[in-house]
Amino acid sequence: MTIRPNILITGASGFIGGHIVRHFAEKDINVFCLVRENSKLDFINDLPVHFIEGEITNLASLIDAFKGKDFIIHTAARSKDWGKWDAFYQANVKGTLNVLRAARENGINNVIITGSISSYGEENSDKFKDENSPENPHYPYFLDRVFPSGMNYYRDSKTMATLQSMAYAAENQIDLTVIEPVWVYGENEFSSGFYEYLKTVKSGMRIMPGSRKNNFHVVYAGDLAEAYYRVFELKLSGLNRIIIGNELPDKMYRIFNLFCKEAGLKQPVSVSRAMIYPVAFLLELTLHILSPNKPALLSRARVNMFYDNIGYDTGKAERLIQFKANTPLEKGVSKTVNWYKQHQYL
Repeated sequence: MTIRPNILITGASGFIGGHIVRHFAEKDINVFCLVRENSKLDFINDLPVHFIEGEITNLASLIDAFKGKDFIIHTAARSKDWGKWDAFYQANVKGTLNVLRAARENGINNVIITGSISSYGEENSDKFKDENSPENPHYPYFLDRVFPSGMNYYRDSKTMATLQSMAYAAENQIDLTVIEPVWVYGENEFSSGFYEYLKTVKSGMRIMPGSRKNNFHVVYAGDLAEAYYRVFELKLSGLNRIIIGNELPDKMYRIFNLFCKEAGLKQPVSVSRAMIYPVAFLLELTLHILSPNKPALLSRARVNMFYDNIGYDTGKAERLIQFKANTPLEKGVSKTVNWYKQHQYL
């Protein structure tokens, strides 16, 4: 009789974590989901999985939750583009190190953590970056030194988490793989930007930032979940960083055009960065002063993302774990938008 391994997934109620939970549950694996109290579990509560309450910022709760587990997949994070530095540090840096410490305390030597391609930089670049590219997370936004961007807090903290985790894993002989996804879309996504774009367009917005020229790199969440499974199956040894995305980026304009068409919406007219950037800056600054806990619809980071050319080399994933994203953009967008409609989010 084959003994089924016990896999624990942090951030299981989140967007990426939920897709990983579904994928692993379909593989006849014992899946344990680490969730916070009062987490919304609609996307995964129909699956034959086990739920454990815990907080990644509470080491004691992790040590207890990890008992009897064979493999850890860490996806929990603060993935926002606004907020205070300490919140990002506690969740992304301290929380990730706590996961590794709890794994070590329980003798678990196989861990996957979720990094970010933003560690290599998301500035405009005609060159595809890969896992050997230098760390360059901090985007030089206008007045960033006196008025920091929350998106940089996210990028900087994820980079720190990756580097410090790799150092800890090396010192404690833990086999650690850092999966670094490009921008992810799919069912149950509410914070990466795609759903928010559709809601904004549906609200009647007729003018939006945008260009027909810039590339943008995406991957469907179901494909990303398969990459985690490949790493789990192979039990990679040592330290590894793997960028996961579609083989090539696509034009951002085409991506959002597909979303709009599938949703039955007319794509807004694109305006130049020079026109929209001052408006975004003032809006971001105003909310930063008057309502710091509320994200700005337009900000320096959100505007620049609509114009910068962004692409990454995904060749290592194919060479190392035999992974290649196989969901065509049209099919992935169709599945995503139809899910929003079926669940009355659109």
